[in-house]
Amino acid sequence: MKIAIIGGTGGQGLGIAIRFVQTGEDVIIGSRTMEKAQAAVDKIKELLEKEEIPNLKAAENPDAAKEADVLVLTVPLAAQRATLLSIKEGAAGKILMDATGPLESAIGGSPTRCLYLPEGAASERAQKILPETNVICAFNNISSGALMNFNEPIDCDCLISGDDLESKVTAAKLIDKIPGVQVVDCGPLERAQIIEKITPLLIGLNIKKTCKDGGIRITGLDPECKIY
Repeated sequence: MKIAIIGGTGGQGLGIAIRFVQTGEDVIIGSRTMEKAQAAVDKIKELLEKEEIPNLKAAENPDAAKEADVLVLTVPLAAQRATLLSIKEGAAGKILMDATGPLESAIGGSPTRCLYLPEGAASERAQKILPETNVICAFNNISSGALMNFNEPIDCDCLISGDDLESKVTAAKLIDKIPGVQVVDCGPLERAQIIEKITPLLIGLNIKKTCKDGGIRITGLDPECKIY
């Protein structure tokens, strides 16, 4: 499976890229410019202490979207719309996992407070911008710190939501390859409105130092009732 991390030059994007590289998937780091994308690839090589990583490459966002089978969006809310429009052609008919957090920090406010969007959730907005793409809300509740601690398993569930079951199964199988992570299907895409609001809660707990790289676990679920 070829995975493009769209806007993958920040901590979250780098962390997701490293984790998928480690599972053996082909990964493309996308950015607005080739220079930024290549710098991210070079950073991952440095972190993993490898001169070459055959299953990792750099590309501009539109080219990354065209080449990949599955996309992961890791940009701030302020950049979400423009980034999605830039990859609209390449994303058509594909799966896009949207990790956008609708945080007040996008308009100069607090990262511990949520913005209320007319579309409902950031992922729902993504679906309206890309009607020919199967959008899945994913990775919102896994911190960049946990992702970047790439030698350790992640003590966190990945809550996902989406309207296309087959796309959710594909996404879940990929995410479940990351050590420690368990995927929890929360239902249709509209549930992203709940999932995304957990993010500022976790950020606030981390800021107060009551936890480090805080995540979330859903207990009491029947392991036989996985999405696949």
